[in-house]
Amino acid sequence: MFFTRDKSFYSSLVKLAIPIALQNAITFAVNFADNLMVGSLGDSAISGVYVGNQLQTLLQMFIGGIEGAILILAAQYWGKRDTRSIKKIVATGVHFAVVVGFVISVFAFIFPTQVMAFFSEDMTVVEVGTPYVRIVSLSYLFFCISQVMVATMRAVETAKIGLYVSFASLGVNVVLNYVLIFGKLGLPALGVTGAAIATLISRILEALIMVVYVRGIDKKLKLRFRDLLKSDRRIVHDFIKYGLPLMGGQVVWSVNMLAQTWIFGRFDGSVMTATSITGQLHNMMYIAMNGLSSAVGIIIGKTVGAGRMDKIREYSRTTQVIFICVGLLSGLAVHLLRDGFIALYTDASPEAVAYSRQFINVISITIIGTCYQAACLFGLVKSGGDISFVFKNDTIFVFLVVLPSGLLATFLGAPAWVVYACLKCDQILKCFVALVKINKYNWAKNLTRENTDQEEAEPAEA
Repeated sequence: MFFTRDKSFYSSLVKLAIPIALQNAITFAVNFADNLMVGSLGDSAISGVYVGNQLQTLLQMFIGGIEGAILILAAQYWGKRDTRSIKKIVATGVHFAVVVGFVISVFAFIFPTQVMAFFSEDMTVVEVGTPYVRIVSLSYLFFCISQVMVATMRAVETAKIGLYVSFASLGVNVVLNYVLIFGKLGLPALGVTGAAIATLISRILEALIMVVYVRGIDKKLKLRFRDLLKSDRRIVHDFIKYGLPLMGGQVVWSVNMLAQTWIFGRFDGSVMTATSITGQLHNMMYIAMNGLSSAVGIIIGKTVGAGRMDKIREYSRTTQVIFICVGLLSGLAVHLLRDGFIALYTDASPEAVAYSRQFINVISITIIGTCYQAACLFGLVKSGGDISFVFKNDTIFVFLVVLPSGLLATFLGAPAWVVYACLKCDQILKCFVALVKINKYNWAKNLTRENTDQEEAEPAEA
């Protein structure tokens, strides 16, 4: 049987995946609105914002590792309904997130020009992106707080709050973008700087909503500010032990993305513009997969934590079939949407449009592999407890396959689309590794401890 007959799997998958996917869609809409409005200012503006967001990409990778540790550990403890241990996990995650956010914020605020110059040799792009980086850097700490809180709520199967936060952020961001970028309501036209201010305000709002919800509305964890000040060395040990491979994987991936930006920075500005346009379409198609993958991860973590190993095999077979189908549909959709999507960028240069077509042709194929291997390795292997495998796998592919092939193609003067294909080749190659690993079924590992303060454990609401 390829599909499980357990109806609770499908109901949980839908219940969790829809709000997560919708939240991702709204987050995409916010970024896309930024990209599209800034795009009306020309190639330099698009490239400036794209390059300026590379530190945000680095921050997201670190925070993604922290979120992953919270989700994987907390979901397994949620399977045991051990809310006291979950609170300690959250407190540890908040401590790490605040430190990371503060350090990157200070660095970006003090050295915005140097950050831009590292990624692009085009001084027009550097000049446009420098004020953007300095202003957006002020939002990093708020971003860290909101993302940790959203991950916490997802781990205990409260996914809808992330959706509501994203709705609020979308409305504020789009309105402020329109007003500040183009100078409406009597305000001066600030261009790229206006986009940065809009991003800052929307992220402050996200953090405030999440803090209010977690503190005053959530009934599952009943988290209080004093809980975030506490520390448990055993939980910290587990967080570091299992979180470091996750953070390491995110660092490896961030190095990969930053290096790719550096490689494309060796070409002219139209290539960078095409990379930005293609990235937006890829992210749009990634929404459904990411929602399903996150939902599967929560279900698998909860199942392992509850000791239901009998369900792992049938859940994993079902998951693989689902993601193969999602990948094929995504690849077809990317191909069909290509020209219409590019046409939205009315001020993109003819060169940028031509490069975009070539790059999108590449991702129409590689996204099939992305949907299978990335989703299954996270939703099954990583969430099931075999965290270090994914880290090692990513490290090998990034440093021995992706970057060497991309650098070699650049050095040999290959066309931009060939370089782009080299930098995406791992999305197909990893499928063979994922297929073997997943079907060995040796990745389901219970990471929880027996509750050391069981007598104090709090009852949790389902």
